[in-house]
Amino acid sequence: MNLWKRLAAQLRSSERNARPQVLLQVTNKTRMAVLATRLTLADTPQSRQKGLLGRDRLAPGEGLWIIPCQAIHMFFMQFSIDLVYIDRQKRVRKIRSNIAPWRISACLTAHSVLELPAGIVRETGTRRGDLLEISAVPPLVSDPNPPK
Repeated sequence: MNLWKRLAAQLRSSERNARPQVLLQVTNKTRMAVLATRLTLADTPQSRQKGLLGRDRLAPGEGLWIIPCQAIHMFFMQFSIDLVYIDRQKRVRKIRSNIAPWRISACLTAHSVLELPAGIVRETGTRRGDLLEISAVPPLVSDPNPPK
């Protein structure tokens, strides 16, 4: 089989295995503050490798939860972000604010990391030891009888 046919077959296979994107919300239960309302999950090798590459910003409320993850790199990134490393119980293990492109960060005691817009950690007062809650965002229900 030639290269192009193999690539096309891989693309079709990945489309079949693609799962719908689930949006999550992350709340700091300790501080009663919302960190993100449109958190996406990166839990496959491909999604973890891609991360936020190719994006030019994170809008307010957006974020990425990379699981499992103990270290990130900012190579080829175009914007700064805040990092919140959490353990399996969703307790904050380490925070890094306003991480600029071309940097590396790690927390060997973390199970996963939240990548959030720069400044959200300061705005919410999130600290090491805080307990976070990550929950599914309910889908929008369209009104079958919209007002006229």
